[in-house]
Amino acid sequence: MKPRLALVPGEPAGVGPELCVRLAQRPRDDCELVVFADTDTLLAAAHALALPVRLLAERQRAEAAGDIRLRPIPNPVASHFGQTDPRNAGAVINALNTASDACLQGEFDGLVTGPVHKAAINAGGIAYTGTTELLAARAGCDVVMMLANTVVRVALATTHLPLRAVPDAITAAGLTRTLRITWQALRQDFGIDEPRIAVLGLNPHAGEDGLLGGEEIAIIEPVIRALRDQGMRLIGPLPADTAFLPQKLAGFDAVLAMYHDQGLPVLKYSGFEQAVNLTLGLPYPRVAVDHGTALDLAGQGVADPSSLFAAVENCARIAAQRKLAR
Repeated sequence: MKPRLALVPGEPAGVGPELCVRLAQRPRDDCELVVFADTDTLLAAAHALALPVRLLAERQRAEAAGDIRLRPIPNPVASHFGQTDPRNAGAVINALNTASDACLQGEFDGLVTGPVHKAAINAGGIAYTGTTELLAARAGCDVVMMLANTVVRVALATTHLPLRAVPDAITAAGLTRTLRITWQALRQDFGIDEPRIAVLGLNPHAGEDGLLGGEEIAIIEPVIRALRDQGMRLIGPLPADTAFLPQKLAGFDAVLAMYHDQGLPVLKYSGFEQAVNLTLGLPYPRVAVDHGTALDLAGQGVADPSSLFAAVENCARIAAQRKLAR
């Protein structure tokens, strides 16, 4: 059977709803999609793009271009393109929580999420640092953020932290946990029997034997040695400024960066439109777009849907692989 995926568009004033409308114009044979969103917001997006849309009950069958199977999550107030409204923050989080719970309960085989506006959520009185963190708390498990395109996969040892907080967040226990989750996901979700993971250093030149910082010697190297002894193929710690050279990337299945902006600029430069954001370690696959709400583009029909298309394709593939492995 096709995997069933839940799709949450994200910020209603951004490009998420119209990307869902664009997605619905393509027939799918790899999965069944149900959108968790506000009815009027989807209709407004379809009208703005002059595209056909027919909103169906969740159990109805999508048969034509523009058919969207919907689980309604009403917004308290009407949304307007390009203008976030903190009064809708609760509905955005409700859609994420409801879809997450449905995946945890086995109703769905995977979750795809659109871009969320962090400032609007917090302005609505909800403490929110990111959807990755929200889903991890909901599932009660440790997770790893990985971004991927056709060129490289980059996992993160730390995520949304101020740069000055990163060194204290690099611990032996945390790094061990992150590498184990990444290694298992590469095997389970990507079908790589013996993953090769490049581990970046924290400091310039990977610390240069302690001259430029001691985290490599004190923390990163001992963790790598211990996990190698357990059978993992780990390379590093490597200087970040040369690890992404094409000839080196050819020898890795993934790269572990120590912080957000150490690895992600390279990934986004190498193929931003096709990049996706995966949450490794959840009981279900979750894949998100790798772009923001693009408020300045909302409602104009010019937003590139490539990342959402790639997110659905990746989530469907991983969900199908997990179903076969059960």
